[in-house]
Amino acid sequence: MSEIFLDTETTGLSFKDGHKIVEIACIETKDLVPTGKVFHKLINPKRTVPDDALKIHGYSHEFLSDKNTFDQVAEDLINFIKDKKIIIHNAPFDLGFLNGELSFINKELIKKELVIDSLDIARNKFPGMSNSLDALCKRFNIDLSRRTKHNALLDCELLREVYINLLDVKEPKFNLSANSSDQNIIKKENYNKKVIQISEKEIANHRSFLKKEFKKNFY
Repeated sequence: MSEIFLDTETTGLSFKDGHKIVEIACIETKDLVPTGKVFHKLINPKRTVPDDALKIHGYSHEFLSDKNTFDQVAEDLINFIKDKKIIIHNAPFDLGFLNGELSFINKELIKKELVIDSLDIARNKFPGMSNSLDALCKRFNIDLSRRTKHNALLDCELLREVYINLLDVKEPKFNLSANSSDQNIIKKENYNKKVIQISEKEIANHRSFLKKEFKKNFY
């Protein structure tokens, strides 16, 4: 199964309080290796952006006013994440907004059983410590120099690196493009193999050598 690293930016803390999504980003990976497929949309929330939110992500009401609304991008989002494992940091926040928006336009909700919350993993691994995305990046020596403000697409990239470290797996070295296909991946059975046949005489000589070495060392 492919994975999706997902993040959103919003106008506030809760969809129930009338806040809306202003940015959605998804990065697809296979075995944690980016496939090159990305879903990234800036969203017109059709409401003002409070100053507190503007300071976090920098997306003003004026900047977002000519962007697509959520209902215009929802179908593409649904198709992009369909039947894939979704990895989110602090999943209840993003799911609350996404399922709120989807419910509002009568679309199928994202199933919680498909979602992995990397914050839960971090809290189990580092109990009692700060486990924000920033804190985890610093703990794992992941470069944060590009993160001057919150950005959903960049945060997906950072989350992938954090998730790899949380699972204690080595960073995959493959960089497969969106055009890569299964036949381009080298499989074990495709390697050239050269089988060297050993003669009976060579086997007898080797046995004789081992006997001599054994007697020399132990008698």
